Amino acid sequence: MPADKAAYDLDIRTGERRIRAALSEAVRAPFWLEDPGRPAPQPWFTGSTDTDLLVIGGGYCGLWTALQAKEARPERDVVLVESAEIGWAASGRNGGFVEASLTHGPENGRRYFAEDLGVLERLAEENFEGFRESLLRHGIEAEFEEDGSLLVATEPHQEEWMRGGEGEGEFYDRERLATLVRSPLYRAGLFTRDGNALVHPAKLAWGLKAACLRLGVRIHEHTPVTGITDQGGSVRAITDNGVIRARQVVLATNGFPSLLKRNRFLTIPVYDYVLMTEPLTPAQLEEIGWQGRFGISDTSRQFHYYRKTADDRILWGGYDAVYHRGGRIRPDQDQRPETFNRLADHFLRTFPQLGDVRFSHAWGGMIDMSTQLAAFQGTAMGGKVAYSSGFTGLGVAATRFAGTVMLDLLAGADTPRTRLRMARRRPLPIPPEPILYPAVQIIRRAIAASDRNGGRDGVILKAANMLGFSFDS
Repeated sequence: MPADKAAYDLDIRTGERRIRAALSEAVRAPFWLEDPGRPAPQPWFTGSTDTDLLVIGGGYCGLWTALQAKEARPERDVVLVESAEIGWAASGRNGGFVEASLTHGPENGRRYFAEDLGVLERLAEENFEGFRESLLRHGIEAEFEEDGSLLVATEPHQEEWMRGGEGEGEFYDRERLATLVRSPLYRAGLFTRDGNALVHPAKLAWGLKAACLRLGVRIHEHTPVTGITDQGGSVRAITDNGVIRARQVVLATNGFPSLLKRNRFLTIPVYDYVLMTEPLTPAQLEEIGWQGRFGISDTSRQFHYYRKTADDRILWGGYDAVYHRGGRIRPDQDQRPETFNRLADHFLRTFPQLGDVRFSHAWGGMIDMSTQLAAFQGTAMGGKVAYSSGFTGLGVAATRFAGTVMLDLLAGADTPRTRLRMARRRPLPIPPEPILYPAVQIIRRAIAASDRNGGRDGVILKAANMLGFSFDS
C-alpha cells in the first residue's frame, strides 16, 4: 500500500473515531426544552365556549398574535389552543437567531418583493424595535443579546463577493477576522451590528405565554383542533373534547397541515438538525478566540449557523435541509444520525482546536418552507379567518410582524402591512407527491453543485428561480 494512501486511510479512521467520541453521550432531545424553568402546561379544553378571537397554534406566531390582540383591545376575549405544549415544536428547537429581515435576506427580497422593498425595510426595523420593547415591557427574560452577527467566507468566490462590496456589514480580511474568532477555514467576514440578536428560544415562548396569561388570554394546551367551519356570523372549531365558537380565528399552525385545504400545498415540512456542545472552558474559548456574543453563519448555499449560549456552549446547526418522502411530520424524523455525524465532522474541521469537545445534545425539527422563502398572510371564510405561514427558518422576529398583519386583516384595515405583496398574494403552490420528493432531491443536488462550482447557478437552479420555486432552510 502506498504511504500516502495509508496515511489517508489512517486520517479517515481517526476522524471517524473523533466523531463517534464527540457524539457518544449526546442526549437526543432539544437542549432548550430541558431548562428547569419550563412551565407546567395549561389545562386542556373541554366543553363549549364563545370568544371574540380564537388563536390556533401555540408557537411564536400564535403567541405574538394573542399578545398583541390583547394589548390593542384589552376588553377582547382571546382564547389560544395548542395541540401539544407551548413552544414544543419549532419555537423551542430553533437556534435562537433574531433577524430583522422579513424577506429571508436582501437577495430573496429583490427576487420576490421588489415593489415593496422600501416599505418592508422600514417595517422590519419597526418590528425589530417592537420585539425588543415587548420583551422589556412584559419582563420576558429570554436571554436577549444584541451583539451583532458575523457572516464568514470559507471559499475564494465568497471572499471575492465580500471584497466586492455586495454584502452588508463591515469587511474583515483573514488577519483582522482572527481578532473576532479563529478558524483555519475562514478567509474573510462581514460583521453586522444592527438588526440581529440572540435569544433562548424556549424561554421566549414561555415568556410570551406568561405575558398572555397576565393579560387575560385563555390558554389551553393538549387541545388539537380537528376542523373549522363557517357558521355565517362566526366560526366553529371542533376540538377533541369540545367546541369553540369564535367571531374571528387566527391560524398559526405554520408547517403542520393547514385547517384550510386550499393552503395545504403552500408549505412543506423541511427538517433542520442541530448539535450542542458541552460548556466550553475559558481556555477552549481562548483557543478559538471567540470572546464576543455574536452569532455566526457561513456564506454557502448549504450553510451552517452557530452561536454561544449563556453558559458558553456552542450550538452548531444547518447544512442539511431534509425533506422526508411523503411530507409527514413524525417524532422519529427529529433524529438523523447521518446528519449528526456530518455536522460533527464540519464542526471539528472548522474548530480543530476543539478536537476533544463533546456534544451534549443532538436534535432536529421541522421548518415551514414556502417557495418564496418568506411568510405569507391572507384571509378566508369571508374575512373571519386569518392565516400566516411559510417563515422558512426566519420566524423568531417575523412571527411578531405576521401577528400584526393578521390582526389588520381581520379588522379590515387598509395599512402599509395589508398592502404588501405577501399579504395580498399567496406563493407558488408546491407540487404534490409523487412529484415533490424527487424534485426536492434534484434541487438539493443542484444547490450542492453550486457551492462546489464557485456559487454559480446551474440550469436547474436558474429554471427553478424563473418559475418562482426556491428551496432553503
